[in-house]
Amino acid sequence: MKARKRMYRYFGCLLDTQARWLNKMAARGYRLTRAERLLFEFEPCAPGQYRYQVEFVADASKAGAEDYARFLEDLGYRVLFKNINLSYSIGKARWRPWAEPGGRLATNGTTFNRELLIVEKPNDGKPFELHTTFEDKAEYCRRLQRPWLFLLLASAILGGATRSWVWGICAAAALVVVIVYQIERARLGKLARTEEW
Repeated sequence: MKARKRMYRYFGCLLDTQARWLNKMAARGYRLTRAERLLFEFEPCAPGQYRYQVEFVADASKAGAEDYARFLEDLGYRVLFKNINLSYSIGKARWRPWAEPGGRLATNGTTFNRELLIVEKPNDGKPFELHTTFEDKAEYCRRLQRPWLFLLLASAILGGATRSWVWGICAAAALVVVIVYQIERARLGKLARTEEW
């Protein structure tokens, strides 16, 4: 019999990479039981018994994120909150101007270090997608794009004000991500219009 596993990984904003890794672990016969900071704990299960998706909820208020988690649980999924950053301090607050009104100030009591949902479902052989329509997928891309757009603008302003090449590199990296999401949003928008016909 296989033993429980404790693994340490950091994926940051690479949500698809994190979901692929969790699905690989499930294919090898390990079910996620706990996820904190860098730690992922697994228990043995039948290989391929579960499927995983990782959902960005940092733009939601605490109530909005918890309502969405309850909605997913009502659909039969198991949900774990997970951090996207590596802040280990207590008493922190983050301003998220790109978030919905109730989620703009994130503290330890709200959505700070609870920016992601890891969603698990038993593998029934059907595709596992949390966003099923092209419009919904395009809206999710917009939500993912907004923090990067803010980072782009802030880095460009700081780079211009300080004449620092470091901020210029940050702005360039953020611009690449913004463009990738914009291309994907345009593709999904086109597919949505084509589907309506």
